[in-house]
Amino acid sequence: MSFLGITGKKIRSILLNKYLIVFLCFTIFVVFFDNHNLIQRWHSYQNINRLESELKFYQDEIDATKRKKNELQSNKENLEKFAREHYYMRKKTEDIFIIKE
Repeated sequence: MSFLGITGKKIRSILLNKYLIVFLCFTIFVVFFDNHNLIQRWHSYQNINRLESELKFYQDEIDATKRKKNELQSNKENLEKFAREHYYMRKKTEDIFIIKE
């Protein structure tokens, strides 16, 4: 009985080839059991991508905060507006009404 011209003896000799066995053992070891196996490398890769996206987000936040700081420090009217909106500060002659929606 042959499958595509390969006899049982030939299949057995291929499967028992020492180089094939060593290669398969090495591959299994590298994929699952090594300290730097492929599964850990995949998780590390995903973690790096997540951290890089967080880094970009926080860098954008820092840039926006620096722009806002420069805007507040450069113009007295902007500083006054910020103080009124966020800290409910007022002049002595003003009344403030807070309307909640």
